[in-house]
Amino acid sequence: MTGQPNTRLADLFGLAGWSKGELARLVNRQAAAMGHPQLATDTSRVRRWIDMGETPRDPVPRVLAALFTERLGRVVTIEDLGFVRHGRAGKRRDVRKTDNPDGLPWAPERTAAVLTEFTGMDLMLNRRGLVGAGAALAAGSALTSAMHDWLHTDPALAADAPRLDDPLHADPAGFDRYEAAPIGSQEIEALERSVEVFRAWDAARGGGLQRKAVVGQLNEVGGMLAYRHPDHLQRRLWGVAANLAVLAGWMSHDVGLEPTAQKYFVIAAHAAREGGDRPRAGEALSRAARQMVHLGRPDEALDLMKLARSGSGEEILPRTQAMLHTIEAWAQAAMGRGQAMRRTLGEAEELFVSDKRDVPLPSWMQTFRKEDLYGMQALAYRTLAEHEPAAARQAQHFAQKALALRTEATQRSKIFDFLSMASACFIADDPEQADRYARLALMSMGETSSHRTWDRLREMYRLTGQYAGYSKIEDLREEIQLAMPKQTGKRPRNTGI
Repeated sequence: MTGQPNTRLADLFGLAGWSKGELARLVNRQAAAMGHPQLATDTSRVRRWIDMGETPRDPVPRVLAALFTERLGRVVTIEDLGFVRHGRAGKRRDVRKTDNPDGLPWAPERTAAVLTEFTGMDLMLNRRGLVGAGAALAAGSALTSAMHDWLHTDPALAADAPRLDDPLHADPAGFDRYEAAPIGSQEIEALERSVEVFRAWDAARGGGLQRKAVVGQLNEVGGMLAYRHPDHLQRRLWGVAANLAVLAGWMSHDVGLEPTAQKYFVIAAHAAREGGDRPRAGEALSRAARQMVHLGRPDEALDLMKLARSGSGEEILPRTQAMLHTIEAWAQAAMGRGQAMRRTLGEAEELFVSDKRDVPLPSWMQTFRKEDLYGMQALAYRTLAEHEPAAARQAQHFAQKALALRTEATQRSKIFDFLSMASACFIADDPEQADRYARLALMSMGETSSHRTWDRLREMYRLTGQYAGYSKIEDLREEIQLAMPKQTGKRPRNTGI
């Protein structure tokens, strides 16, 4: 007991609209349903949790997380409630401090528990048709501050981790708990192949249709990680978890579940570091940075990119560095920093061509090819063109180069290139060309389940306003209005991909 109010629990309690007595009754009922009929919570105990900062014993934090998840229609974890899990002591900040909203970093043995709990809650929301609304993104600076020292140090050796009588090292958490048991290299190979299938589907059709399958797979992997495998297998399993978490985050971002996406990116960074893959951890954080630029928060994206680049370690490949540079350049463009953006893109090009291919690329970097470099350059210049209209010509140049190399296997990226090209043409006062590329994008968008493509289309539609007197553009505007899905809620202004 801290003697201080648990402000995080108090805020969620206020959102839920329960009385303290009602919450006590719900806790007892939910605990019984989860196999703990002996639990007897009363109003005074709930008051102590909220007003005095008392941390209840297990299973109460898990019960509360489940209740708030269902009530609020978004994933609520034990950390979100302001509670600290019991585990190995580590260098960690107080989870209730506002500069560290998620209690980051997590102690090593807790990563699997957080992963399993979060995916379990996410699946529960999927089953019940609830939406991930009402949560808030953590600021990029807060994540950077919380994770900096942790990402720059080596993870604890397996020999240093506590050995329990029970092989399970993770707290039982969430629903759909996978029964932990030893697995071998063949099972891990099958999991690695499944990641490639999900990744290919996402690139071709967007994240909406396969998100639940990826989250379910990740939930099972979290259970597998709770069992102590030989180090070489455990590292590969952590790699699978990192790849699936990045995919779950990217798919969540693709369908507008922004706080959920951010949580998955953080989980992915933890999983990658536990597996000893610092470049993968850096790439996971770069996804969170891309999300921030998309949501109109480029300054916070730059905070995250500093951590992603510095924490990736010396083993990072030139092509991975090039990819990180393009994201940083996009954030600089969104802030109107044209000189810095051009310098960063120049460094990205040099890094990309310096890759001698003497070291095999990791599977997660196979998706950053020459056309992806061009596509990011086009996006950066198109974004800068909002501040410097002359940059639109360079955006057109790189979009054309990207489109010349795109295939149907990367349909979503192709749509983004079409929209970058159309937007750049409108800014460059070339409505005829803009109309052509806008229609190519519009024809392809019905085949994907990506909300981000519609966000980009809305941004391009804004640019058509100055050509409202042109009959061809008037027709285009009408077609876009008819095709555009109705927004169920106000999404933040985005600046691109």
